[in-house]
Amino acid sequence: MTRDVFDLAVIGGGVNGCGIARDAAGRGLNVLLVEQGDLASGTSSASTKLIHGGLRYLELYEFRLVREALAEREVLLRSAPHIAWPLRFVLPHHAGLRPWWMLRLGLFLYDHLGGRRILPGTRSVDLRRDPVGAPLQPRYTRAFEYSDCWVDDARLVVLCAKDAAGRGAEICTRTRCVAARRVERHWRLTLQVGGAVHEVAARVLVNAGGPWVSHVLTDVIGQVAQSPIRLVKGSHIVVRRLFQHDRCYMFQNADRRICFAIPYEDDFTLIGTTDEDYTGDPADVAITEGEEAYLLGAVSEYLRRPIAGAEIVWRYSGVRPLQDDGSSKAQDATRDYVLELDAPDGGAPLLSVFGGKITTFRRLAEAAMTRLAPFFPGLPRAWTAGAPLPGGDFSWNGAPGLRAELWDRYPFLSERMAARLVRSYGTLAAEMLGDARDREALGCGFGAGLTEREVDWLCRTEWARSAEDILWRRSKLGLRFSSAETARLSRWMNSMAVSG
Repeated sequence: MTRDVFDLAVIGGGVNGCGIARDAAGRGLNVLLVEQGDLASGTSSASTKLIHGGLRYLELYEFRLVREALAEREVLLRSAPHIAWPLRFVLPHHAGLRPWWMLRLGLFLYDHLGGRRILPGTRSVDLRRDPVGAPLQPRYTRAFEYSDCWVDDARLVVLCAKDAAGRGAEICTRTRCVAARRVERHWRLTLQVGGAVHEVAARVLVNAGGPWVSHVLTDVIGQVAQSPIRLVKGSHIVVRRLFQHDRCYMFQNADRRICFAIPYEDDFTLIGTTDEDYTGDPADVAITEGEEAYLLGAVSEYLRRPIAGAEIVWRYSGVRPLQDDGSSKAQDATRDYVLELDAPDGGAPLLSVFGGKITTFRRLAEAAMTRLAPFFPGLPRAWTAGAPLPGGDFSWNGAPGLRAELWDRYPFLSERMAARLVRSYGTLAAEMLGDARDREALGCGFGAGLTEREVDWLCRTEWARSAEDILWRRSKLGLRFSSAETARLSRWMNSMAVSG
């Protein structure tokens, strides 16, 4: 670390922690972020990858949350067009569940609450004639098609951290905060990195521990949370591509939960999510056989060809740290965020973050800085709404043109590889490729187009330290890697770490 005293220290390298660190660094504060594992290694890489208003939250009268989330869709499209793009969702009408008029009313509100400018509005679909009806059972004859967006959640976190670092923040992964105590007007943090322990000070502390927020309060800081937390588990499965068109499906279920089927990584379909209360250690979360059966059954209720467990190629689970609002069902618990400020007279302030969703992370960060502004006189105003994330300085619909430019400059790339690099790095793809004039200049290949140069880039500029970091968070190339290829990448990275 380059300093011993910071204006702001953030515990937690998920989307909320990195979003707050980015916002604060951009306002001129000296920021430290510590994460016990890899960036986005918890809930923030286990989402459904959607930037959406939350259509079903209208039933819970969460109008402010839905309005804020709807508006954020287009903010993110403009700031990160390489990792976020529009999607169209097909919502078949199930005669035994919500009536047609209720769906239409909800989608009318959805179209008009958020100040939509880029995304097209809702349309009615005759499933007997439209190609989107082909994969569905013939008993589903009507549907609505509406707009939402997709985002690479783990890359969103990394890019926020990268932007924060570019603005002066220090990002420390594999760094555990083992104790935090108020000493006069500062926080004294005890940090553990491997076997080494050292201390730093900060004027203000933010607890963005995600599912571990209560653990940080009790075991690290020594306080009790005022806001009760409810851990809700969400699980997903990935199967080979179920349909050839580019639309997604939103399926209603008899228990009033909903399930998505989304085109994923070109050759796959992502299915999720479950909503179940969770009481274990968030580090041990995993999908159960019951959840797999639930997701398979929910999708097979609609598809002409039922899918079986043997078709699953990947599965993942995450735990959402939601405010406990007393809802009887996990799916009804609010996704809104709560910021709990503890600022005793003469003592250093502590801000703890509860709840939230990936769609509203930027607004949450702004709200956090508003709460903390009295402790930083002269703090500049909010700035992130119009600022691109690293590599996102091009038009929201400019990815095809950028891909063509990259291919023209590096003609030895395959079409698939050029597309992947643009979708991962945007305008920084050329910086990563550098002066390479042929495929050999990128070094050895590990599989699925991943090269030595890209791995080196990810380690130097994006805090990657393991094969898992690269294959499942910086990318999803793990879906295409064999066990032998994964082992080879791990050996190479270990050898580079030793030699370095």
